[in-house]
Amino acid sequence: MSDAAASGGEPGTPGTDGWRPRLIALDIDGTLLKWVEGAGTTYEQIAPRVHDAIWRAHEMGAHIVLSSGRSPHGMTRIADLLAMKGHEDEPLWVVASNGAVVFRYLPGGEIDVVHEETFDAGPAVRAILEEQPTARVAIEDRGNGYRVTTPFPEGELHGEMTVTEVEELVSRPVSRVIIRDPDATADDFVDLGARLGLHGTDYVVGWTAWLDLTPVGVSKASGLEHVCAALDLTAADVLAIGDGRNDIEMLAWAGRGVAMGQSVQPVIDAADAVTDPVDLDGAAVELERWFGA
Repeated sequence: MSDAAASGGEPGTPGTDGWRPRLIALDIDGTLLKWVEGAGTTYEQIAPRVHDAIWRAHEMGAHIVLSSGRSPHGMTRIADLLAMKGHEDEPLWVVASNGAVVFRYLPGGEIDVVHEETFDAGPAVRAILEEQPTARVAIEDRGNGYRVTTPFPEGELHGEMTVTEVEELVSRPVSRVIIRDPDATADDFVDLGARLGLHGTDYVVGWTAWLDLTPVGVSKASGLEHVCAALDLTAADVLAIGDGRNDIEMLAWAGRGVAMGQSVQPVIDAADAVTDPVDLDGAAVELERWFGA
């Protein structure tokens, strides 16, 4: 966190160093996106106030970086909602797969992977399935969707799902593995991770019985470090906003880390401040603090 935040003061307020974020790292689900009901269905929406706040920050010189556990394919959809592919001289930076994949989204819609971390997920996946045999496993099939042991509930994965035997899924290094059990709870998965230890991998539990496995030491924070290095910035220049357990490292690392109002307590504890919940446009509330309304 920034010196001003570490000392208990608010960065950028009168009497401090006049800090303003030069890079804004934004989680997607529960931060940018909220679910809206309409016409007999539900769909993802970026609230107009949030959309406008992001563009205002961008136009005032801040770098916008999308940072999520989603696959690159799922991230580009959100960039398109924001109408952000970057410019020829400044493509949009994206941290995907909880930091395992860092890429630039080019104006023509192409993905330029700048950094990728992979690992052998076999031992961890086998250990989990011994304890949770009903769990479903998925890995990204970049550009198409996912390869899965069993199809996931509708709407949880973006792109095609190709059913594949688990040993084939983990037969080669991967950047991220998703474990999902619709019949379990998030607390069940927290206990599972603590019980197994999952040596050789890092993991994070989502809002439901959803477990992301990533290479050791990889997080949104480590992915953002690659972006900062490319832009000649440091963590002290970063405002990060998020709401999930996979945001904890990012919020603790950034110059200013802000938790959404609906966040669980471990996320709030990692942050410098808490904004309003996603349903009240909390991301916009925080951005307007630095870039006006």
